[in-house]
Amino acid sequence: MARAKIVLAGEGGQGVQSIAKILVEAGYSANKNVLYIPNFGVEQRGGVSIAFCQIADECIGEPRFSKGDIVIMLSDRAIERCACYVDENTTVVYDDSVCLKKPEMKAKRIINVSASKIANDELSARVFNMIILGVVLKATKVVSIQNAKDALELALGKKFVAKPELRDLNYKALERGMGLINNTASV
Repeated sequence: MARAKIVLAGEGGQGVQSIAKILVEAGYSANKNVLYIPNFGVEQRGGVSIAFCQIADECIGEPRFSKGDIVIMLSDRAIERCACYVDENTTVVYDDSVCLKKPEMKAKRIINVSASKIANDELSARVFNMIILGVVLKATKVVSIQNAKDALELALGKKFVAKPELRDLNYKALERGMGLINNTASV
């Protein structure tokens, strides 16, 4: 993909902004042009947190976009808030273990994943966002898993040194998320 326009949206505390930061850092380490615009404010009091990311081989001319190539919706309120970024060329991914309703919109494809359930049942609730990052990596193919691991090292390296088991846990979550797209559909 020459340019990927990505919208990540969820409730405050789900790690949406962390996913975006690691994703664009991975793009940067892959020598791509990157842009990240956070949109948050009262999410600490229960609002929706949104991150707009672009990763491209060419120069990114405009910082804002009206429709995403992929829109990740991690809560019911995120579905409502981000429907305006979806059109017939957008792939929508939502977490069916968190969202009580399925996104009903005209999209190229709507994919459900159970990231929160998998995090809680198989790994740790703390790596839910790394599962989602793996989903984004596989769905967009915009950067390699190695670029993502390098960005993860940059973001969490000090924690990994203090607790090496956290590295393995985050890497497992990343790979588990990538596997969800294989099991669901190719994007």
